[in-house]
Amino acid sequence: MTAPRWWSRAVFYQLYPRSFADSDGDGVGDLDGVTAHLDYLRSLGVDALWLNPVMVSPMVDHGYDVADPRDVDPLFGGMAALDRLIAAARAVDIKVTMDLVPNHTSSAHPWFQAALAAGPGSPERARYHFRDGRGPNGDLPPNNWTSVFGGPAWTRVSAADGRPGQWYLHLFDAAQPDLNWDNPEIAADLERTLRFWLDRGVAGFRIDVAHGMAKPADLPDMADRAAESDTAMLTSESNDPRFNNDGVHAIHRDIRTVLDDYPDAATVGEVWVFDNADFAKYLRPDELHLGFNFRLVRADFTAHAVREAIENSLAAAELADSPPTWTLSNHDVEREVSRYGDGAQGLSRARAMALVMLALPGAVFVYNGEELGLPNVDLPDDVLQDPVWERSGHTERGRDGCRVPLPWSGDTAPYGFSAAADTWLPMPAGWGPLTVDAQCTDPESTLSLFRRAIELRRGRTVLGRSVRWLPTAPDLLAFQCEDGLVCLLNAGSTTVDLPAGQVVLASGPLPGGRMPPATAAWLTYD
Repeated sequence: MTAPRWWSRAVFYQLYPRSFADSDGDGVGDLDGVTAHLDYLRSLGVDALWLNPVMVSPMVDHGYDVADPRDVDPLFGGMAALDRLIAAARAVDIKVTMDLVPNHTSSAHPWFQAALAAGPGSPERARYHFRDGRGPNGDLPPNNWTSVFGGPAWTRVSAADGRPGQWYLHLFDAAQPDLNWDNPEIAADLERTLRFWLDRGVAGFRIDVAHGMAKPADLPDMADRAAESDTAMLTSESNDPRFNNDGVHAIHRDIRTVLDDYPDAATVGEVWVFDNADFAKYLRPDELHLGFNFRLVRADFTAHAVREAIENSLAAAELADSPPTWTLSNHDVEREVSRYGDGAQGLSRARAMALVMLALPGAVFVYNGEELGLPNVDLPDDVLQDPVWERSGHTERGRDGCRVPLPWSGDTAPYGFSAAADTWLPMPAGWGPLTVDAQCTDPESTLSLFRRAIELRRGRTVLGRSVRWLPTAPDLLAFQCEDGLVCLLNAGSTTVDLPAGQVVLASGPLPGGRMPPATAAWLTYD
C-alpha cells in the first residue's frame, strides 16, 4: 500500500509574515522573525508553513499586488532571508510553502507600466484586459462588473495626448490589474516563477483566487450588480461571470504539469465555489493537490450547521477522490473567537471547534494567532489599511482586525513582537494573558490545547477519508473517525452527561464527568 503523501494529512500553519515577528525593529514582521521562532512552531507540532505573499510589492494590498514575482521584498528581508528560513525549517522538518498570485499583478509591475506607455492594440496591453468604454465618448466602463473590494471593476487610463482613454479590468483594487490568461505569455511567465521557487526549496504553493484567472471572451454583464453577493468579500455565485469559468481548469492543468516535476511539492487552491460538483473539478488528478473548502468557516456554532459543513466538505472531497481540507480562519475573515460571540463564550466555542477540526481526516490549516485564542481587534478608523475600507466608501471595515501582530511576551504593547513601540497595526491593551509566554506554561491555555491536540493527531496512524456519525441529542454532535477516535461537541445550552469511554482531551473542564455547553472532547474505547 502506498504511504499517504505528506500534504494529505498535514497541519499547515498559515503565517502572515508582517504580523508574526519583527526582527529588525521597523514595526513590521519579517522572515528572519519567522526563523527566530522556529522552535515555537516546532513545539506547536506543525508540518508546514504557508507564507502569505513576500514578493516585491508596493503593498497596496499587503503583498497581493506583486510587482516582481521572482524576488522577495526588502521589507521582509530579501531573498537571503527566505533562503535562511527554508534551510532552518528543513533542519527541523518543517516545509515552507508560499502564496502564488496568478490572477493579477501590481500596477507597478513592468508589464503594466509598459502597457500604459504602449497604448491601445499593442502586445503590451494584450497581457491585461484593456477595453474601450461604452457610451458616446467611451465614458462608461466596458461592462457592469464590480470589484470584490467595492466599486467598479474598471479604471480608465489617459491616452498619449492626455485625453481619457481605455479602461482596464481589476477584480480587486485598481492597483491589481487582472492578467489576460488567453495570452500565452502569461502561462510561460508563471512556469518560470513556479520553477524559480521550487528550485530554491519551496515545498508548494497556496494559489490565490484559484477560481479566477479565466474570463469569458465577451466579458458579459453580471446578471444583478445590485445583489449583495456581487461585492461581498470572498463570495461567488454560480452565475457570476467573473469567477469559476471553465477555462480556469486548463490553467491548473498547466500548473500541475510543472509541479509533477517536483513530486514532493503540492498546491492548495483558494476555491470559493460552493457547488460540490464544481468544487471537485479543481481537484481532479491533473489539477490541484488540495482545495480550500470554506464551509466550516461559514458555519454557525450549532450542531446542525457544523455537521452539514463537515458532510458537504467530505462529499466534495470524495467526488474528487481527494483529501478534505479544514480551516476555521484566515487573513480574510473575522477571527473565530469574535465570530462565535467574543469574550468567554467566543473563546470556549473556538476551543471546542479547534478540537472538532483537528479530529477530522485530511489536511488542516491553522491561522497564526488562532492557537493563542486571539479575537478580532476593533481598530480606529485612522489606522485601517485594507483597500476594502477605501473602495467601499468607508462602509466595510475590511480585514485589518484579524491581521494585528501576534503577542509574544509582556503586559503592554508591542508584547515582544517588535522593538518598535509603533507596529504596522496597533496592538490592543489587555493582551498580556494571551501572549505566548503567558500561555506556554499554563496547561489549560489555548496554546497548550493546540499543542496537545496536534501531538495526538500526529500520533494517529490512520486518519482516513471519512467519519461515522453517531446518534446524539439535537444540540450535540458526535462522530467516530476511522481509527476509532470519537469527537463529541456540545453546541447546546445545557450541560450533558458524557458517554462511556476514556477522555483523552477536552477543550474545557468536565466537572463531575459532564460536558458543559461550548465544549468538545475526544474519547477512545478499549
